[in-house]
Amino acid sequence: MKKVLIITYYWPPAGGPGVQRWLKFVKYLRDFGIEPVVYIPDNPNYPLVDESFLNEVPVDIEIIKRPIFEPYKFASLLSKKDTKTISSGIIKQKEKQSFMQKLMLYIRGNFFIPDARKFWIKPSVKFLKSYLKSANIDTVITTGPPHSLHLIGLGLKRQLQLQWIADFRDPWTQIGYQKELKLSKKSAEKHQRLEKEVLNSADKIITTSFTTKKEFASKTSKPIEVITNGFDSDLNESTALSKLDENFSISHIGSLLSGRNPSSLWKVLAEISAENKDFRNDLKLKLYGAVSDEVVQSITEAGLEKNLLLGGYISHSEALMLQKASQLLLIIEINSEETKGIIAGKLFEYLAAKRPILAIGPSEWDVAKIIEETSSGESFQYQEESALKEYILSSYQKYRENKLLSDSKNIEDYHRKNLTKKLAELIKN
Repeated sequence: MKKVLIITYYWPPAGGPGVQRWLKFVKYLRDFGIEPVVYIPDNPNYPLVDESFLNEVPVDIEIIKRPIFEPYKFASLLSKKDTKTISSGIIKQKEKQSFMQKLMLYIRGNFFIPDARKFWIKPSVKFLKSYLKSANIDTVITTGPPHSLHLIGLGLKRQLQLQWIADFRDPWTQIGYQKELKLSKKSAEKHQRLEKEVLNSADKIITTSFTTKKEFASKTSKPIEVITNGFDSDLNESTALSKLDENFSISHIGSLLSGRNPSSLWKVLAEISAENKDFRNDLKLKLYGAVSDEVVQSITEAGLEKNLLLGGYISHSEALMLQKASQLLLIIEINSEETKGIIAGKLFEYLAAKRPILAIGPSEWDVAKIIEETSSGESFQYQEESALKEYILSSYQKYRENKLLSDSKNIEDYHRKNLTKKLAELIKN
């Protein structure tokens, strides 16, 4: 089989959505005539850990580990809590940031370009240059963020005759949190220059969203393919009504950043609760994962603290069970131009759970497009309070009648195996 080297930072036992994409590709690539070899750091500093993912790693896959210098380990000596939240992507609003938080963001943005894993670039290029020759591998795939890994691909491309595919799980300079890093003009220009070099040096580019493809197409003439994230569940598994939550549960699984704070939703839920005693008693807001203090404060100020359940981080297997049991599945994105191309990985597992999806995000959001195409729920912009209220009331009425179901269609395209087939064709052609 044709061998490919996959360079990734996130790998089991890392938790969160970042690890799942390439773990699943590796799981299925052999079915399409491709032998994956995985290159990962030996001593990573993962903000989230999920030991259950270790069980999904094929036992006979070749995995190469090399040491990495992790600045976050030293930063945690100053403030362990701030280091963990910042590395997880949770950044407080400017007016609520402490001096230490502001300092850490400035250092992160201006001294670690493109990110804190930059120290892995040179030693990796040096090692892999010899390894690729000895292993007779002529295709390399880098996946970011962290975008430092794309610079490993760039270094190898400059020195070897190989096919380099750059996989962008998120945008680079256009990602929402970039402007929160307090970049100097010089630092911002360096990010843009490095992004341009990667986009114009890679042989092929993969994005996970249609909007990111459009953005990159304005910066490079290299071929760009959209391969979204997906789900790996058996769609024939039963999701009987008897297993559903007894409460009218609205569940969100994953990080809820300060910017992902739909005050319009909390307002609507508070209004309905004030108008309908049964709704107030039945409602349960379930938030699992890292949730910012601002989000909790907004929910409390709306008078919904008795309806709130903060579940903390749960394993992937627990998340799948929770999704199938929930009455409504909530997905939220920051309301900005930069985030309309962000498609959270949870969306596809929500599709597989076959529960109605309630999405709130920016105008022209890629998530809204997928939800509409699959008939899997409804998507709203932040200001659409009246339509949102109508949808929640309708969903609640169906819940009372045991008729709250998802009539989703055409979701098989998002199964991880079908997505891997698309990747294999890109590698071979």
